[in-house]
Amino acid sequence: MLQFLLGLSDRQAAESVRCRIDFKYAMAMELDDPGFHHSVLADFRDRLAEDDRADRLLDLALARLKEAGLVRERTTQRTDSTHVLAAVRDLTRLEMVTEASAPHSKKSPAHPRTCWTNCR
Repeated sequence: MLQFLLGLSDRQAAESVRCRIDFKYAMAMELDDPGFHHSVLADFRDRLAEDDRADRLLDLALARLKEAGLVRERTTQRTDSTHVLAAVRDLTRLEMVTEASAPHSKKSPAHPRTCWTNCR
């Protein structure tokens, strides 16, 4: 989930598991745990895609949530999309700043390109 939320590649996610304390904490790993090879993530996704395992896993998770009283059957479930809207708004602002700072002509030395994100 962290990989998806942060938009990380398999290699970046595996490196984060090795180096970042927040990843280790979220995965209940010891601080000195060496992590895993990035190919493990692709292998896991492949296994999850076999024989509707993802659907069975979701059904199991929902059953456990129902048992715990966190989800009721046959009711409307609501989600709060405030964080989604905020992320879209922030991205839109970033895009506007990037567009405003971009040169009008790539060959124009009068308007040097400013990099606001992780540029190389």
